[in-house]
Amino acid sequence: MKHPMFTPPARAGQDDDERILPLINVVFLLLIFFMIVGSFTEVTPFEVEPPAASAGGPADEEAPLLHIGADGQLALGQETVSLAGLGARLSADGAAPASLRIKADSRAEATRLVAVMEALRRVGVETIQLLTLERD
Repeated sequence: MKHPMFTPPARAGQDDDERILPLINVVFLLLIFFMIVGSFTEVTPFEVEPPAASAGGPADEEAPLLHIGADGQLALGQETVSLAGLGARLSADGAAPASLRIKADSRAEATRLVAVMEALRRVGVETIQLLTLERD
């Protein structure tokens, strides 16, 4: 005699598919989330804490980015460079860029920043943008 509570599943294969669909949806949404978040993360060669400013305008996102660390270390993009080699690195592809962004640490010496700006002018960089944090 059959047990009254037991009813064999009529569509076993289809029930398995229906149970796994929410898992597939969640995995797909997590994949999209991490792809979006990952593309906004900027990797810096070393820690830079820019100074705060109350005024400023938008920066040219297409211009190359030069990092200046608290100890005066320089990095163009992800590559560490010296002050003497900065001009050669900028003009490696031909002419130096017309515009350049500088993200300098607030603890970096002003004399180092001025020396970097002079080297950039000698190479032919016309516009230098100093990146800052917006003061509240």
